[in-house]
Amino acid sequence: MSRFFATGSDSESESSSEEEQVQRAPAAAFTFSEDEEDTKRVVRSTKEKRYGEITNIIKLIRNYKKIKDMSCMLSSFEDLMKAYQKALPVVSKEENGQTPRFYVRCLVEMEDFINEVWEDREGRKNMSKNNSKSLTSLRQKLRKYNKDFEEDIAKFRENPDLDDDEDEKKGDDGDSDDDDKPSDFKKQDSGAPDVSSFKKGAPDDGSESDSDWGSSSDSESSSSSDDDKPAHVGPDYFRKHKEGADDEAKPVKKEHRKDRKEKDRKKKREEDDGLGEWKVVPGSAVAEKPKMFVKDDEINIVAVLKKLAEILAARGKKRTDRRERIELLHELQSISDSHNLGPAVSVKIKFSIISSIFDYNPKVSDAMKPEYWTKLLDRITEMLNLLLATNDIVIAESVPEDEEEFEKVPYKIHGCVLTLVERLDEEFTKLLKECDPHSNEYVERLKDEKSVASVIDKVQEYLERVGTPSERCRVYLRKIEHLYYKFDPTVLKQKDGEIPADTVTSVKVMEKLCKYIYSHDETDRLRTRAILSHIYHHALHDNWFQARDLILMSHLQETIQHSDPSTQILYNRTIAHLGLCAFRHANIKDAHGCLLDLMMTGKVKELLAQGLLPQRQHERSKEQEKIEKQRQMPFHMHINLELLECVYLVSAMLIEIPYMAAHEFDARRRMISKTFYQQLRSSERQSLVGPPESMREHVVAASKAMRNGNWSACNNYIINEKMNAKVWDLFYQADKVRDMLTRLIKEEALRTYLFTYSYVYDSISMPSLAEMFQLTRPVVHSIISKMIINEELMASLDDPSETVVMHRSEPSRLQSLALQLTDKVSNFVDSNERIFEMKQGNFFSRGNQGNFRDRQNYNRQGQDWGRNRRDRDRNREENRNY
Repeated sequence: MSRFFATGSDSESESSSEEEQVQRAPAAAFTFSEDEEDTKRVVRSTKEKRYGEITNIIKLIRNYKKIKDMSCMLSSFEDLMKAYQKALPVVSKEENGQTPRFYVRCLVEMEDFINEVWEDREGRKNMSKNNSKSLTSLRQKLRKYNKDFEEDIAKFRENPDLDDDEDEKKGDDGDSDDDDKPSDFKKQDSGAPDVSSFKKGAPDDGSESDSDWGSSSDSESSSSSDDDKPAHVGPDYFRKHKEGADDEAKPVKKEHRKDRKEKDRKKKREEDDGLGEWKVVPGSAVAEKPKMFVKDDEINIVAVLKKLAEILAARGKKRTDRRERIELLHELQSISDSHNLGPAVSVKIKFSIISSIFDYNPKVSDAMKPEYWTKLLDRITEMLNLLLATNDIVIAESVPEDEEEFEKVPYKIHGCVLTLVERLDEEFTKLLKECDPHSNEYVERLKDEKSVASVIDKVQEYLERVGTPSERCRVYLRKIEHLYYKFDPTVLKQKDGEIPADTVTSVKVMEKLCKYIYSHDETDRLRTRAILSHIYHHALHDNWFQARDLILMSHLQETIQHSDPSTQILYNRTIAHLGLCAFRHANIKDAHGCLLDLMMTGKVKELLAQGLLPQRQHERSKEQEKIEKQRQMPFHMHINLELLECVYLVSAMLIEIPYMAAHEFDARRRMISKTFYQQLRSSERQSLVGPPESMREHVVAASKAMRNGNWSACNNYIINEKMNAKVWDLFYQADKVRDMLTRLIKEEALRTYLFTYSYVYDSISMPSLAEMFQLTRPVVHSIISKMIINEELMASLDDPSETVVMHRSEPSRLQSLALQLTDKVSNFVDSNERIFEMKQGNFFSRGNQGNFRDRQNYNRQGQDWGRNRRDRDRNREENRNY
């Protein structure tokens, strides 16, 4: 029927919806196309429109969350923020400035979901690159965005089960639930307007329940009476309908509304889970809990041990609850203690509890949870206190399980305390690696090292009483590994005489433990690790000669490549500290030699197990990377890499700059330090060199100043506030290190000055040199004498006048270039002669049928050629000296 007619048709073929159609206002005088005439316009408020956009995006986000599509989830979250920004005027007007609860629920769900995905490291590794990148961006944006809703989120988390519409403003009849629904006008299936929807609070799920709209018989009767209705439905009809229906439907509507709320909650839970409600499958096999003792049962040692075996029998089975197993063992422990069944039974149960806590973590590579770590420490401490309190308990692996004794003294228990402590130490290392090293959590976890060291001391005391030498060696090594990297200031105070010589220091404890391992260990690995730890500890406390002699006598540098990776890492750490110790003792060549092998590779971080370099293409697989991460050292055991590099570069500068000055025109000059040369060359390539900023730039600038003999500028580049904060203040007794470094810079700058400018002087006054470089005259005399003895400087000393007389044996620059050209020409001639002689030799001996006399002549020619070459070399040396 055309919509331009005001009344309906009397034809029986027309539907009831057309008969009930409300009379519309006269249409505006606009022309519409045929498509526009067919479409039905729906008028929606701004609130419905804005909230509709937000709810649609939230549905999309929940769908992407189910399939873990982070890229689409990120884009939808950005759309959600924009949509909420548009809806802010509506929110401030309708919600009195309060954030809608359904919006807060979405933010909380996203936050929980992203945190769960972020903590799942294995799952993140399997993600695509795009998804992983989107996850990182989404996490950062969501954390930043949620800061504006912190109060709303906290309020939501206090009562998350509350429905999204329950915190809205309620009316007298409790009918304000549907205020934020997208539409206030719902259509029936027949297409007619829903009369009841004009009342505020009417249910909007038309097909949800038959009771909302009456039974099918009611609908039939109403449809049968449609013929009696007038063709024109006016406002009087609605007024009559409302007055007659309100009084009857009010109590019924409230019940319907409650039913609908329950259905909405159920539906929402199903949408959130994506799997519907949980159902119990009748045929599934559920592991039953082992029952504790019946009320009338006699509780004795046999019954408790039987119940213990019953609980332990579930270990490793499917559907076994590890948490429940630990709780049952604790309950059994309390029963045993309450009935005084003896220390042996208590130790046995505690041993089982400790093993169960270790088994709780399914992945060996991951660290256990902090709460179980605390339980583990407590149970091990309690068990060791029981073992140390009596001499009647023997716990060892050599005791078979069927020969355990719990009733008679001596008690015998199958087990190994040492293995538990070693596993405890490994778990402690894993916990430290899991924490962020720059957070308070790491500091709190590091405090547990005191408890771990106390446990090791108790095991040491127990094994010194009943253990074998091999077990004592193992527990001694565990104690050494917690001691060798720790600095003890009392050692240096004892050297200076500030404290008595009989004071027990960490060096004496290390020496005692290591000597026992040296003499009783039957495996090379424990002895090797003990030697390396001993050297490390000596080097840390400036015992240079003891550390040097120990590493030279052990010959570890020849066999370390055959050791396991963790021992090689310990070797690298020991060599690094040995180099630092040599530097503090002013043994520059030894320090440079120790650090050279580490720095030349460019992988110092990996060699010291302090992190992994960025992965190159096909360099390492995921399994290799996982293994290498397990070998990393905890952060508190790291060696400062910038300190190492600075010490290496300064040592190279003090060796290399005088050598370069002495062999400036030597064509066959060799490089002592490749890394130092690279730094110099990269600085020379720069067209404009500004003031130094980084540590490397400071060393390069100091090298250039030393090359010119300017020791004060060199010293200022090496020792200043910036370098002190970065490097030198990290040393113990930093002032002594700085004084030593200044002295070395003066001495090497003097040598460089003499090498560079000796051909300019006829003679040099030693007092003038001493004043120029601020050195004492005996030191200047000693340096110049050594240079003359080693034939580095062609000069002689005149003691009465205190001058250095130059012999002018050094060639000028033109003479040096001429000598280089002569050397190259002679090398070229020698190579040509060698090629020609090789051809002659082949001619005489082709086919292996040469003449014996020809061979003799060839050998004689070779001897003459060698003699002539030696004569030429001798003449060349004489000309150079002249």
